[in-house]
Amino acid sequence: MAKVQMTVDGNTAAAYAAYAFTDVAAIYPITPSSPMAETVDEWAAKGQKNIFNQEVSVIEMQSEAGASGAFHGSLQAGALTTTFTSSQGLLLMIPNIYKVAGELLPGVIHVSARAIAAHALSIFGDHQDVMATRQTGCALLASGSVQEVMDIAPIAHLSAIKGRLPFIHFFDGFRTSHEIQKVDALQYCDYEELMDKQAVQEFRKRALSPYHPVTRGTAQNPDIYFQGREASNPFYCDLVPIVEDYMNKMAEKTGRKYGLFDYYGAQDAQYLIVAMGSVTQTIEETIDYYNSRGEKYGLVKVHLFRPFSLKHFMECIPKTVKKIAVLDRTKEPGSIGEPLYEDVCTCFHDALQKPVIIGGRYGLGSKDTAPNQIAAVYENLKQAEPKNHFTIGIVDDITHHSLQIGAYVSMEPEERVSCKFWGLGSDGTVGANKQAIKVIGNNTPLNVQAYFDYDSKKSGGITMSHLRFGKDPIKATYLVNNADYVACHNPSYVTKYDITADLKEGGIFVLNCPWSDEELESRLPGKIKKDLVEKHVKFYTINAVKIASEIGLGSRINMIMQGAFFKLINILPEEVFVKELKDAATKSYSRKGENVVKMNHEAIDRGISGIHEVNVPKEWLNSKDEETKTIKEPEFIRNILRPMEAQQGNKLPVSTFKGREDGTFPSGSTQYEKRGIAVYVPEWVEERCIQCNQCSYVCPHAVIRPFLINDEELANAPESFVTKKATGKNVEGYHYKIQISPMDCTGCGNCADVCPAKGKALIMQPIDTQLPEQVDNWVFATTQVGYKKDIEFSATFKDSQFKKPLMEFSGACAGCGETPYIKLVTQLFGERMMIANATGCSSIWAGSAPSTAYTSNHEGKGPAWGNSLFEDNAEYGFGMYLGVKQMRKKIEENMNKLIELGIDNHIKEIFTDWIQYKEDGELSKKISIKVMDIINNYYSADKNILHLIDEIKQRSEYLAKRSQWIIGGDGWAYDIGFGGLDQVLSTGEDINILVFDTEIYSNTGGQASKSTPTGAIAKFAASGKKSGKKDLGRMMMTYGNVYVAQVGINADNNQLIKALREAESYKGPSLIICYAPCISHGIKDGMGRSMANIKNAVQAGYWHLYRYNPELKKEGKNPFTLDSKEPTGNFREFLMNQVRYSSLVKMFPDEAEKLFNKAEELAKERYETYKTLASL
Repeated sequence: MAKVQMTVDGNTAAAYAAYAFTDVAAIYPITPSSPMAETVDEWAAKGQKNIFNQEVSVIEMQSEAGASGAFHGSLQAGALTTTFTSSQGLLLMIPNIYKVAGELLPGVIHVSARAIAAHALSIFGDHQDVMATRQTGCALLASGSVQEVMDIAPIAHLSAIKGRLPFIHFFDGFRTSHEIQKVDALQYCDYEELMDKQAVQEFRKRALSPYHPVTRGTAQNPDIYFQGREASNPFYCDLVPIVEDYMNKMAEKTGRKYGLFDYYGAQDAQYLIVAMGSVTQTIEETIDYYNSRGEKYGLVKVHLFRPFSLKHFMECIPKTVKKIAVLDRTKEPGSIGEPLYEDVCTCFHDALQKPVIIGGRYGLGSKDTAPNQIAAVYENLKQAEPKNHFTIGIVDDITHHSLQIGAYVSMEPEERVSCKFWGLGSDGTVGANKQAIKVIGNNTPLNVQAYFDYDSKKSGGITMSHLRFGKDPIKATYLVNNADYVACHNPSYVTKYDITADLKEGGIFVLNCPWSDEELESRLPGKIKKDLVEKHVKFYTINAVKIASEIGLGSRINMIMQGAFFKLINILPEEVFVKELKDAATKSYSRKGENVVKMNHEAIDRGISGIHEVNVPKEWLNSKDEETKTIKEPEFIRNILRPMEAQQGNKLPVSTFKGREDGTFPSGSTQYEKRGIAVYVPEWVEERCIQCNQCSYVCPHAVIRPFLINDEELANAPESFVTKKATGKNVEGYHYKIQISPMDCTGCGNCADVCPAKGKALIMQPIDTQLPEQVDNWVFATTQVGYKKDIEFSATFKDSQFKKPLMEFSGACAGCGETPYIKLVTQLFGERMMIANATGCSSIWAGSAPSTAYTSNHEGKGPAWGNSLFEDNAEYGFGMYLGVKQMRKKIEENMNKLIELGIDNHIKEIFTDWIQYKEDGELSKKISIKVMDIINNYYSADKNILHLIDEIKQRSEYLAKRSQWIIGGDGWAYDIGFGGLDQVLSTGEDINILVFDTEIYSNTGGQASKSTPTGAIAKFAASGKKSGKKDLGRMMMTYGNVYVAQVGINADNNQLIKALREAESYKGPSLIICYAPCISHGIKDGMGRSMANIKNAVQAGYWHLYRYNPELKKEGKNPFTLDSKEPTGNFREFLMNQVRYSSLVKMFPDEAEKLFNKAEELAKERYETYKTLASL
């Protein structure tokens, strides 16, 4: 036995163990468990062997329900099978888990435990999901750290095999799944020694086989079903000693002892906490601190939660214990207590001497649980009457369950180094810090830890990396708040966040900025300047953006900042860390080509040499922040958005959400954010502009818009508000202006890229050059000019941009390929839209609290947006439609009754018109105004008539026809939600489905879907996708009555807007599939050319544009129109301009050639099929 040491996260540790014991892995992506499946798939693709000397067979299914079905079937066929999941995914597996447990099958499910979507979605960690499975008959085994995952995950597999029962091995999502630590592991030969080979052989013999046929899964009647359920009892009794035995055997090999329950603390403890998961590490650290100061604290750490062994639990409890607090990381509304609390109470039911037992909740949705919160739990136990059913980590000022938390006390060893990095999503900070901690872990004897905290925005959101390293084991499973080193990688953060609050005395502060020492005086807030003096901070600046630009890395400053970090932290000799960083860069970027590797190597060197030490003026000690002008803002913005935006959301009390208990948030909050994250923003050169509005049409964030200004408005405009004479139909006498909102721009540059004007009418400039003039101009344009309602615009794509987009400033990645489509839809139909949004990128960039991107027009009307789940979105949206349809049906019934009752003729005429045109969006809107005008003040002596009129008034919001849209990505539409999508389209009802086809699961990190084309590398397709892309549109055409279009913005703008108008006006189901480039594609030109990428895709014959309109059949015409011309571009060139394809050549060159040829053949075949359809 040789010790294997590695620096990995919890997911990788679980994958390491799982791979050893797995024949088949049935998988499906879900955050935060996906990396386990991705790692297994990658290892299998590289030919790594399990303990059976085989590569694991990895199969991605269409959903978690599908994965669990394959999991079940594979086990019945005699293959040791594993799956990985979280949250709603685990809930979808529950029906099959019952079957697997009932049939005594030794499968293992590794779960990165995560919150459940209730009033809101949370992708973060707690135990709500696993607690929903405790009744299934599956064994539940918990790990509390990365090292525990490495040690306990194999025990789940070994015990399942020997005990003939399935296991759910779980650990905290993100806090353990994504935390990186240096750990010790056993070799696979050690696992093989521990495995009961006889049990494996017996399992395989029990498999279904035509050579010894049996029948399994019978239907049973009341006479025997009950007995059958009870017959399995001995297996659960026998499992407890089996798990215990394997824990002892693992201890012999590792030197690390685990029990079903582990006690930690004073042997004569009086006050005890019972808990499981990562919080136990923090509790241990808290116990060490207080017991060294005379306290008598203890902890019982739960590993085997099901089956729960009363005997082993009671043996862990010191006889001296007076009071016990049970911590549950879950919530069961309406129960008398959470699950672990109820189990502990039950354990003492028959005890002669019973301690006081109380329960509490903590850490839901990855809420940070620090030592001072644990100290509060122990303090509560000391009270004469401890508070029961308490909470920690929040302020509950409504039901008053929360405990009072004392001041923060650092319990970490003095020699430990803690670091905090403030980064911008997609600037590479998180990836670089993962490399950094591995470099330290692998090249020093120090223990290391890395954890990453981020908001829900896509690239462009805030990231905070928390790194620790030191001699002692690191048990601090909470965020760094006493840092030796703080780095701010985005200069805009200094005015938004309290960057230096967590910096300790004598620490190091590094700021990436373009400012000179003199400029720092005016640029830095008074609070930061004062902190730097008071804390005697060593202050450094580096212009990483300038260096990255000079090298050719764009906004990727990560390796520059890493060079600076290692130089300043002085943990390794320079020659060592330079070599290690460059080796890491080579490994990370080799897929992108030698030039990218070379640039990153240069970045490391320039980061080391580019550091500038700032002599902190003593005068800064007296710095004060100027009082800013208070702007009156809505209550939600003032009381919720602003604190959350400043990273102070953890301090908001429960009462803040009174009236919002159901999770309802107001629309349009993104207009208040003004993130200012762009480095470069467009500047309008009016004399070159040809007024085509293409820039506005393609802008992913709706930050660039055309305005028409009359003479009176122009007279009141700011001096810098430059315009030109408007050209076009019906705009005579108006002035034209393209206005940019620099503070909302993400700096992608697509507007400048698509601009067809000679010399370009949009030039990307440093954001500072556009401030504050363009900010003032934006305010004037949107508040004083606005959008003209009295001009009759045409149906062209140009004129569509003179309407306000009702989806703006989203949290999407810069250059996102999804947002321009739905932005346009809201300009066309937004004021009467209902949107059901599948969970995925489009739900996250649209509705991540407190940011809501869908907004309203000047009348307060706009898209009503809702998100249910991932898998049920089509049905959810269809339900919306049915509800509205029923409400409108009642209006029609009432109008018909009123007509029969002989209501006045002029009212009868309007009601008749409404009934006739109620399914026409624009006409019904106009007629509805007439309806309300006549009934608002209508009086009749007939009470029956008044009652019917009153019912119409009560449903007045349903008078105008609503435009029902169901939207989501290809992972939803092609895979997990396909059954629902197919069902909804088959109904013939008047709904519209919009699919953002990124050809991967974008939101969970880029896993393959059925939309992924042949040859593309994606997660779960590490060696290139072997099968072809599903033709969703052609499949739906077979119904004959579904409007189908495939579109590509910027490839044919007229085709896109025509398809949208045709689909929405069609009195039946419609499906529009939109090609949407994603940052995960690795477009070599960058996401600043994502719109050009769409055009290239069409020209190369990679993506085809068409419309299938069933209405044309009524006219005797061919319903299919092929809008794509014969390809003129180079298909292979198009593929090779994306890392998802080009990297396959480097990794699997022979396979790449075959797959690329196949991909081109399939694309040509598809185009020929479309040509045939168009010729019919």
